[in-house]
Amino acid sequence: MIDLDSVDLSKLEAVLDTDKGKMVVAFYAEQAPKHVRNFADLAQQGFYDGLAFHRVIRNFMIQGGCPNTREGQGGIPGTGGPGHSVEAEFSDLPHKLGVLSMARSSDPNSAGSQFFVVHSKHAEFLDGQYTVFGYLKDGLDVLDALASVDCDFSSSGERSVPTERQSLNSVTLQVCEEPQAADESETAKEGSDSGAEV
Repeated sequence: MIDLDSVDLSKLEAVLDTDKGKMVVAFYAEQAPKHVRNFADLAQQGFYDGLAFHRVIRNFMIQGGCPNTREGQGGIPGTGGPGHSVEAEFSDLPHKLGVLSMARSSDPNSAGSQFFVVHSKHAEFLDGQYTVFGYLKDGLDVLDALASVDCDFSSSGERSVPTERQSLNSVTLQVCEEPQAADESETAKEGSDSGAEV
């Protein structure tokens, strides 16, 4: 267990273990300290373990972190949370490929546990509207695999519901020796844009 009160949050990493492989996340602790701490707290509590990516739109994003996606859990996927919210920390960080950002309702300060990983070269229309708090340091191939699954239409008519469960088996924190600059991450890799909305 990492002591989150004493650790340098900029040196934290999270390993997202999925059915398609592992994605390693580094954090923007300076720009979104509350969201990084919230995500880390939830991860260490095991909140994310056994959940699923319930909303998948290729060339846009994959979304997870809803407790209603735990097997055997009731409730509509995409509507659950941790029982608290985090005040928005909007910044000028762009929603580029591999970026992690917090999902929310129409209330800017309603983010709780749900997050999305951008699968687009640059979803510009999200910039400044959602809190960017991390990026994939490794695992863009896993993101591609998760974003490429077959999907059915949701009740709202959006083709985003995976036909097979896309499990988030666990989220494990680790401390990196040196904080990594964003321009060293995999997020510079080319992708394609989409007009879908979060």
